[in-house]
Parts: sequence; structure tokens; C-alpha cells
Amino acid sequence: MKVMYTAEATVEGEGRKGRGRTADGRLDVELSVPKGLGGDDGPGTNPEQLFAVGYAACFHGALKKVARESGASLEGSTIDAKVSIGSVEDGLSLAVELNVTVPGKPQEEVQKLVEAAHQVCPYSRATRGNIEVTLNAVAG
Repeated sequence: MKVMYTAEATVEGEGRKGRGRTADGRLDVELSVPKGLGGDDGPGTNPEQLFAVGYAACFHGALKKVARESGASLEGSTIDAKVSIGSVEDGLSLAVELNVTVPGKPQEEVQKLVEAAHQVCPYSRATRGNIEVTLNAVAG
């Protein structure tokens, strides 16, 4: 791989309950454990929320790329991401649901763009075959 960018971050404290920050200082967040995972549901964010934002942003970029290449407009498009964590036979695992909405486009056209974006998105590549990812094209 020819590296184009590397993000650097440090987490301190109790893992899921602590503080996380990037080396450049652009992100500095308190981390809290959700009640569903046995925590106090404090004011901080959690890894699943951060992953949801990251995956949605990356997927939206991939969607815009494939749309440009096919001459389609994605005016007003949004990605709603849900990242779930749950138990599996040998521990914990994640599942992702991405709901892609493109106003004014037929669902079939949006579905084709979503499938193409899923092939080029780096997050999709990283998760493919590792976790369940559900893609939903929502007609606008």
C-alpha cells in the first residue's frame, strides 16, 4: 500500500471510559460506556459512535465518487449509519447498517450507486467478510 495519510490518536483512562485525542488536536473527546454495555451512559462518546461517523463519511465520499464517474447528481444525499455491538459465540462483534438517501432519484438507481460505492469505500473493504454490513437505498 502506498500510504497517502495516517491518522494518529491516543486513548487514556479505562479504555472505553477515558479520553481520546488525535495527535493534531482536531479531535479531543471524552469516552463513556453505554448502559447496554454495563456503563453509566456518561456524557462522552463511544467507539461505535465514532465508527458510525467515520464509516458514513467515508461511504458518502465513495458514493459521490462513483456518482461523478457515472454522471449522476447526488444533491441532498445523506448517509445514516447504525453501528451495533453484540455478543457472538467467541466474544463481541459489530454490525453496520447504512441507509443511503438521495432525493429525487429512483430507488433502483440509488441501489446501483450504493453497490458501486460499497466496492470502492475503504471502510467497506476493511469490513468485508469480517462483520455484517447492511446497505439500504432509500428513494428520495
